[in-house]
Amino acid sequence: MTRLPVTLALFAFSITPAFAASFAGTSASSASDGTSASSKTTSPDDKLVLQARDDAASFVASDGRIRGAQLEAALRHLRERNAVAKTATDMQLAQAILAL
Repeated sequence: MTRLPVTLALFAFSITPAFAASFAGTSASSASDGTSASSKTTSPDDKLVLQARDDAASFVASDGRIRGAQLEAALRHLRERNAVAKTATDMQLAQAILAL
């Protein structure tokens, strides 16, 4: 199971800082399993979205005027695979990507 669906499910509730905290709590490895989040493998879905973080930062900082290719690919990918993302604005999705 990838973390991406969890991320988007959380997105449905909020894109506020609480979202980032909730995502961190659900995606990070728990202390009881003896591994760290960095030691887990990342799915191709997660990688595509995570690679768009720099583009998402530029998009948000420019109030939507700068649209990088990686962000465009991530937005398209998210909307193809998740109903919540289909109704979200580009800015909301970019902010959610930054919260990861």
